[in-house]
Amino acid sequence: MAPRINSEDLIDSQVVAEILGLSQRNTVTSYLKRYPDMPRPVVELGAGRVRLWLRPDVEAWAKKTGRPR
Repeated sequence: MAPRINSEDLIDSQVVAEILGLSQRNTVTSYLKRYPDMPRPVVELGAGRVRLWLRPDVEAWAKKTGRPR
């Protein structure tokens, strides 16, 4: 059985970029390649389509790695 996810915790790459203090949402893709411990999207619909992360995972990683909010 898959874990339940609160839809209010789902965020897109724009919000991930804001949490990490990045000026461009496209930089999130670079971060995924550069940092293997960065949270992975929980929803990924394919190339060029929406990816969604869990806000608590991204916020915890940002805090752990000292990235600004």
